[in-house]
Amino acid sequence: MGRDNRRPHRAARRLGLRLGLSLWLALALVAAPLAAEEEALVVLSWGGAYERAQRAALFAPYTAATGRQVSVQQYDGGIQALRRAVAAGEVPWDLIDMTRSEAMAACDEGLLAPLAPEWLAPAPDGTPAEEDFLPGALGRCALTHSLFATVIAYRTDAFPGRRPTRIADLFDQQRFPGPRALQDTPAVNLEWALLSYRVPREELYRLLSTRRGLDLAWARLDGLDEIRWWRAGDAPPRLLAEGEVVMASGYNGRFFEAMIQGDAPIEILWDGQVQEHETWAIPRGAPHPEAARDFLRFATATERLVELARRIPYGPARRSAAGRVTTHPESGVDMRLHIPTHPLNAERAVTKDETWYARTRPRIQALFDAWREAREARRGPAANTVTPSDPNE
Repeated sequence: MGRDNRRPHRAARRLGLRLGLSLWLALALVAAPLAAEEEALVVLSWGGAYERAQRAALFAPYTAATGRQVSVQQYDGGIQALRRAVAAGEVPWDLIDMTRSEAMAACDEGLLAPLAPEWLAPAPDGTPAEEDFLPGALGRCALTHSLFATVIAYRTDAFPGRRPTRIADLFDQQRFPGPRALQDTPAVNLEWALLSYRVPREELYRLLSTRRGLDLAWARLDGLDEIRWWRAGDAPPRLLAEGEVVMASGYNGRFFEAMIQGDAPIEILWDGQVQEHETWAIPRGAPHPEAARDFLRFATATERLVELARRIPYGPARRSAAGRVTTHPESGVDMRLHIPTHPLNAERAVTKDETWYARTRPRIQALFDAWREAREARRGPAANTVTPSDPNE
């Protein structure tokens, strides 16, 4: 009788154990993705075609090789958010893909962790990384991985019988009428304005360091009747494709995608292109600094830079990678002809003086903002429209 009474209790205990095990497994399945997300490498990048190329050439292969996920967040430039995060001691990112001028400014403020060349992989033939990377690529706090260009693109159907051939045509509204789209920043716009006066490239930054040079630049820019200012990189190709402007400044990679993938009726004007270094930087106080260094070694290896350049036409910062770039994996387009550093494209290129910008950024930005306000007061808001980014990009 007592033995029979114990049977229901044993059955209840077994049922309780099964329920407990099921509950534990359910909780583990829920917690696993959360843990994986917590351990993911958090990267700030620029979105659009550039980020898609990075996902295919860098992020997905890194996850396949290491098992660590890469979580990508949107970045539109500037160091204000980084400054606030470091000051609060709550840095959420492990790596930032940033222009070298901004990286230099952030480094000077102590917002970035120092880097060491010995972290980097040698070239396939054994050449040390320090010898394989281009001059100036290895910075104190940032590592150049690619060279991109800000260029002018134009609609091929906007000017029957003629096409722009030089940067001065950006300001020639008689021969090339219509609204322009320019980035809402002094950088590059100032250089182009002075180039239109035929100022030698070697003299640009010396002249921009004077009031006379800046006044000449403001006057040239002020001569444009209608400017659509943009802040997000997706805006220029979209404005051109939709026919809202006839010329636009923008990143050569964005225009490439619009031309090749989107079949937009646009062409790039390489004259006066302003080349700039794109870098990887580790913010001070990054949650996973060792993983960030591991990713740097992986993502800047020769084969990874080749694969990135095959998907987005930016020049690799390693000599061993530049000669290995071939065709786009989907369209079969020869990517070498679309890279800013190709000799045919770089003949009249301007190398952005990032040291000058890092040193003068607050003053030049304040002067630019004051000029913008004065222009709007004289001409009205219609001549100074700011274009938002595409939420679907």
